Amino acid sequence: MGSPISGTMVEIFIQYLEDSLIKQHLESKSIAFYSRYIDDILIIYDSSYTNPNSITQYANTIHNNFQINPNPENAGQINFLDLAITRKTTNLEIDIFRKPMTTNTTINYLSNHPLEHKLAAYRYYIDRMFKLPLNKQNQLIDIATHRYRKK
Repeated sequence: MGSPISGTMVEIFIQYLEDSLIKQHLESKSIAFYSRYIDDILIIYDSSYTNPNSITQYANTIHNNFQINPNPENAGQINFLDLAITRKTTNLEIDIFRKPMTTNTTINYLSNHPLEHKLAAYRYYIDRMFKLPLNKQNQLIDIATHRYRKK
């Protein structure tokens, strides 16, 4: 930490681990879905092939400096980044997750900040509204195909 190149080195290292170790589990279907954003990882696995303890033990033996701390689903739901993912019998429902401490405050228009900074939060929410499959009739991820489809 502290070096400007640290983030790049970590990204190269984790991509190497993904290509050499995670890829084989995806191909063998023991892990059905794997996604990572920086250091947050979402794994959907087939419980007939593996379990959370096996995945954690395997991941923690990969390298001395690589330790994962899993957050298993609770009552069929898990939060990943800003998504609340709920497991149903044949699919996953996606909704927006907000941490309890979220304030939804933005920069006051009359403050001494560049206009771009003031509008950034609104652009983010508008962009998110168009990109995420959210509405009253949530779109779903089909577990078998990993493709979005309408409910």
